[in-house]
Amino acid sequence: MWSHYFTVSTTAEALELLAQYRERARIIAGGTDLIIELDREVRPGVDTLIDITRVPGLDTITLHGDEITLGALVTHNQVVDHALMVERALPLAQACWEVGAPQIRNRATVAGNVITASPANDTITPLMALGAQVRLVSLDGERTVPLRDFYTGVRRTVMRPDEILTAITFPALAHNERGVFFKLGLRRAQAISVVNAAVILELDGETITKAAITLGSVAPTIVHAQVAERSLTGRLLTPETIREAAKLAAASVDPITDVRGTADYRREMVRVLVSRALRALADGTERQRFPDHPPMLWGAYHGHAPHPVDQRIEHSTEAEHDQPITTTINGERFTVEGASQKTLLDFLREDVGLPGTKEGCAEGECGACTIFLDGAAVMACLVPAPRAHDAEIVTVEGLAENGELHPIQQSFIDHGAVQCGYCTPGFLMAGAKLLEETPDPTPAQVEQSLSGNLCRCTGYYKIIQAVLGASRVEER
Repeated sequence: MWSHYFTVSTTAEALELLAQYRERARIIAGGTDLIIELDREVRPGVDTLIDITRVPGLDTITLHGDEITLGALVTHNQVVDHALMVERALPLAQACWEVGAPQIRNRATVAGNVITASPANDTITPLMALGAQVRLVSLDGERTVPLRDFYTGVRRTVMRPDEILTAITFPALAHNERGVFFKLGLRRAQAISVVNAAVILELDGETITKAAITLGSVAPTIVHAQVAERSLTGRLLTPETIREAAKLAAASVDPITDVRGTADYRREMVRVLVSRALRALADGTERQRFPDHPPMLWGAYHGHAPHPVDQRIEHSTEAEHDQPITTTINGERFTVEGASQKTLLDFLREDVGLPGTKEGCAEGECGACTIFLDGAAVMACLVPAPRAHDAEIVTVEGLAENGELHPIQQSFIDHGAVQCGYCTPGFLMAGAKLLEETPDPTPAQVEQSLSGNLCRCTGYYKIIQAVLGASRVEER
């Protein structure tokens, strides 16, 4: 899928490589979109990946004065788990929680979601409402671009081939500001938005002094419902005000018809979502839909790369530049040559000889290939094999220890949770990681942790009971 794969230790190294390879190169962090696009050959001419996941300092969330900064490597799960984000950027935290499933959120970055530039991407809508800016860096210098000026169309931005997005900044919600994010998808998890909406209100007492209403998946880019925003200014958030603003928001869009919804349906759903958002803000219930203790499935490192690289590493189809992948899998050290142009899933199955990790969809939808990468549950089909270099990996073969089955493996047997068995390794891995971080999970936490795993035999009831049966609650 690629000819050159560089793992860099600094932003400067990445910029030098971008300047050299330009249109042929792409920065990779999460890679949850890029790997699929390369596999489907929809990125013609791209043959070089520059991995920045080990660059220190890019995975932080900071507050300077009243401005929040997200580094380029901040993942969706890191936003979900961060108290500052939940307290002072709730719409963004809610949007991040709606993205994919735990395995996806552990890899996918907010910056990547922004750069992909799909109008259905969830995090762009609240960032636009928050008045975000992006910091772009090249060898020529640095520039800051307001998010409203960043997009030029569907999947098109003002970024140059030699630039890296290093940070996203936006004002934190003030004490007199409140916001919320709502999304409509065709299923409860792993869903692309049919419509999404973010609403942020500035209040003087009960009077609205400023409003932001942004809408996603209804136009080539995220749009402000400006007439609806103006209609709210100077008014109280009464049922009549809410009805009027929701109708004006719906009238402001001219959406397309596609496989996920007709234009008329989208327009009506804009009205519904804006009305729900405004009612939640009026009732003070905007935080109710956000879980108190969401499952992360990310291990002791909390999604951060624990082992920075000391120098640039190149894996290449050119023999003189192809460095072997040396990695630790289930506690055993492996060194593999000639496998750096594969996904981690194919690497594990074909080169290491561990077939327990299954390929169900090869696009991050089914969870059958769930493994632990540096402690975090991820989809192996969306991870480049070179990311395994100097990493620690656990597959389903590594769950049992000293000849004893892992409690969740035994519980699957006891509860009859295995049908055809193809999805079972992924469920076991997700369930084991949940029990590691939450020994006494609630049924809701179990469902949330398994939201990235599909059972084609529809055996979810026994699977959920098996996970609960492996917990300390059930053992007592």
